[in-house]
Amino acid sequence: MGVSGRCAVVTGGSRGIGRAICLELAAQGANIVFCYAGSEEKARETALACEQLGVRALAVRCDVRDAQDVQAMIGAAQEALGRIDILVNNAGVTRDALLLTMKEEDFDAVLDTNLKGTYLCIRAVVRAMMKQRYGRIVNLSSVVGLRGNAGQVNYAASKAGVIGLTKSAARELAARGITVNAVAPGFIDTDMTAAMPEAARTAAVASIPAGRMGDARDVARAVAFLASDEAGYITGQVLAVDGGMSM
Repeated sequence: MGVSGRCAVVTGGSRGIGRAICLELAAQGANIVFCYAGSEEKARETALACEQLGVRALAVRCDVRDAQDVQAMIGAAQEALGRIDILVNNAGVTRDALLLTMKEEDFDAVLDTNLKGTYLCIRAVVRAMMKQRYGRIVNLSSVVGLRGNAGQVNYAASKAGVIGLTKSAARELAARGITVNAVAPGFIDTDMTAAMPEAARTAAVASIPAGRMGDARDVARAVAFLASDEAGYITGQVLAVDGGMSM
């Protein structure tokens, strides 16, 4: 049960939440292929950490905005693992600015990575999942996609779009044994939030009923559950991991 012996692809897996997801799935016995766009050193560190948990792990450089890159990554995963049971769409970027000053190219960059990248990765794996009549797809949305946030119209639009994509894909694929769900993290302690001004961090924490920031492992555990055999009758859902922030 769980994810033991399953084969998983995780996008944006070299650091932050993506790294935590890779390590959680590996700790539960899943073999891992993850993609990265930045530091090759960080990617090697994550792959080694997964292997030390007793599973196979492979890091692949990939731009999820590019259909050919995505197809090559999925091909490498199929060759390395033999099949793909789990897809976690975690890769994402931010380009924050107020609506009146946001550049068009920054709006496009966020939508292309966060939303189009999710679509391209699902499209690349779904035929094989349909053939094997089994699949778990988990997409990373955000509390910002649920409630919006000033200065993040592009990010909010992309993450709200991920929710719509999730629900539509879930309807299309449920009869083929494939579940599609989303996890919506709240204010999580990552490199991205660490770069915020202290006053902004303090204000954000004050808005969380739980009274604290989340940890990347909080998100990873939720993803692992939705990727598991036990979650086979859950599809089209959005699980907020936010300490009550979106209530």
